[in-house]
Amino acid sequence: MSLKIPGALLLLTFFAACTQMPAKTDVKANAGKPAEKSQAGQQKLPSQNLTEPILFDFLLAETALQRGDQDLAIRTYLKLARTTRDPRVAQRATEIALHSRQAMPALEAARIWVELEPDSVNARQTVAALLVNIDRLDEARPHLEKLLASEGGNVGEAFMQLNGVLIRNSNKNAIFELVKQLAQPYPDLPEAHFAVSQAAWFANQFDIAEAEMKKALALRPEWEIAAIYQGRILARTSNASAIEFFEDYLKRYPKANDTRITYARLLLAEKSYVKAREQFQQLLAENPGNADVAVAVGLLSLELRDYDVAELNFKKALELDYRDPGMVRFYLGGIYEKTQHPDRAMEAYRSVTSGNQYIPAQVRYALLLSKTGKINEALQHLQQVPVANDQQRAQLVIAEAQLLRESGAYQKAFRLLSNGLDKLPDSPELLYDHALAAEKIGKTDIMEKDLRKLIQLRPDHAHAYNALGYGLAEHSNRLGEALELIEKAIQLSPNDPYIMDSLGWVHYRMGNINQGLSFLRQAFGMNPDPEIAAHLGEVLWVQGTKEEAKEIWQSALKNHPGNEALLSTMKKFMK
Repeated sequence: MSLKIPGALLLLTFFAACTQMPAKTDVKANAGKPAEKSQAGQQKLPSQNLTEPILFDFLLAETALQRGDQDLAIRTYLKLARTTRDPRVAQRATEIALHSRQAMPALEAARIWVELEPDSVNARQTVAALLVNIDRLDEARPHLEKLLASEGGNVGEAFMQLNGVLIRNSNKNAIFELVKQLAQPYPDLPEAHFAVSQAAWFANQFDIAEAEMKKALALRPEWEIAAIYQGRILARTSNASAIEFFEDYLKRYPKANDTRITYARLLLAEKSYVKAREQFQQLLAENPGNADVAVAVGLLSLELRDYDVAELNFKKALELDYRDPGMVRFYLGGIYEKTQHPDRAMEAYRSVTSGNQYIPAQVRYALLLSKTGKINEALQHLQQVPVANDQQRAQLVIAEAQLLRESGAYQKAFRLLSNGLDKLPDSPELLYDHALAAEKIGKTDIMEKDLRKLIQLRPDHAHAYNALGYGLAEHSNRLGEALELIEKAIQLSPNDPYIMDSLGWVHYRMGNINQGLSFLRQAFGMNPDPEIAAHLGEVLWVQGTKEEAKEIWQSALKNHPGNEALLSTMKKFMK
């Protein structure tokens, strides 16, 4: 794939201009003159002859890019950056290395860029971000300090974005210390205390997080986002303390809509439905023409499963020209699905023509269309949906594969996902689905290969560990290894019923029937999924509790009459 960066055109202009430059600079003529600045704020660019070696290296680098040889392009542009001492060349080298995900060459190029253009915010941001990502925080600190100092009146906004820049670094304690040091020169800036509080939260320093957010609110008492975060910090140890805090804050600032919405969500979590509804009513009464409030009330009503009120408010938001109508129509489609109106749901999904929900809406439309028996039309619809990036392309491939699996075309689904992986070999979503499709047709070696690669790419992917552990338990005698993988998954996602189900199942396969039964009961209590019901029923049957097993199976079958795993298990034991 060729790399197209607009900077290449700028460089061509630069090298063409070099032929007009004298070979030597008249030092006397320039003595005592201040350094000139370009419109972009750059220092005066160096005089440079367009020598044959320079021209050759430039053409070599660009040709390498066109042919997809990014390693050669990076090496050549780094060489040019060192020899020409031109910041545009250094920037170009940085961009190519970043695009290729080569951190060390990118850092070398970016450092040359900063050296040549020390006032460039982009250059310094790039160096800082690269140093943070490779855990060289001490080296990143002076760059971050200069960036904050250069913000002037916008330094508060810079502090609000700081943790977003640092979040990729896994050493949360070191990040906390760094943010604390960066905030020291700004004791009267509420955003600085906010940033320290966030960093402390990520580092599990919860007392400090609470204390720093209190300081932020003391400096700016009406600051709503700080109030919301403070409530969340308090809720970690006591929902009652958070509720008391929100009630006091809303008495002083009754028009703080976002805080009231957060408060209402907390009341829902506490199952204080009457109080939560009171907050909805107050929001609507005080903001009758506010589309944002109408959407918020709609979403809260969805959580209460009050679909009539949710539909009413979503429609009101559309009448008030809500800024993201596609999102609202997507939620309306979901309501119509839940209330058994598939035609209205399909109409709502088809009406989503843009925005973040465009692709999910088209996927839902296709799935509903397939349920009417029009599988070919559904597949054709997905194939015709335009995509803007690789992530959307992967979503559509996965949706198409799901339709094929549901129609029993497992080989076709596997081939489709294989073709998708040929184009996007590092897509976590495609790797996961391809692994499951491979397992379905007996290619367990491919399943294991895909899931191990996914774990390497995403070591925090709980379901990758779970799928691999479950697959090993089902298709091999490597039960000890399977248990280790599933235990790792449960550490990453402790309240996931599907992982809990796998944990119970592998214990059962290892002969730990009582332990397996305990985990399976927990999983079924969290989610009465038909496959969990199949597993729980099997363990109960083997243990001798056959009547309870039958009840669980028959109840699950009533809600999921076509589930293959459930039907297969029932046939196996009930003859």
